[in-house]
Amino acid sequence: MKRHIPGLHSRPQDRESLLQGLFLVRVDSSSYRWHPQKPFLSVRFIVVEPEPFAGRSLSGRLYCTERALWKLNWFLRDFGYDSDLLSQDQVDEKALLELRGVVRTSHVTLNGRSFQNLEAFAPVAEWEELSCETVGGKQRQRSGDDL
Repeated sequence: MKRHIPGLHSRPQDRESLLQGLFLVRVDSSSYRWHPQKPFLSVRFIVVEPEPFAGRSLSGRLYCTERALWKLNWFLRDFGYDSDLLSQDQVDEKALLELRGVVRTSHVTLNGRSFQNLEAFAPVAEWEELSCETVGGKQRQRSGDDL
């Protein structure tokens, strides 16, 4: 039996579900995922601030390839990860839980799929200063090295 379901062939983009901007977050979960070319750490965050987004979650990948380790290191340092574990090149998924920091996100679409992009990080102590730079929901233009 065939059924006609209007709109089935075209899935509307759910851009509302992808958070984009600057957020104060805490790490809710993480897991290392092995892949032959691009192993990565999958991290799920819960938004703490701004208030309209509090409680929502966002996820992203931090790749563990030689060329991408700088970004993983940046994330770990800014979120206050254990410096002893970091100096031993160890990532303990349990030690990541509840760490807090600032993340700037965007989304990218590749081959018709949308992905959350973790662009930049900052320590939780910088949240007040960074959040004040957001005016009317839009961030000021900055150089690529700034958060």
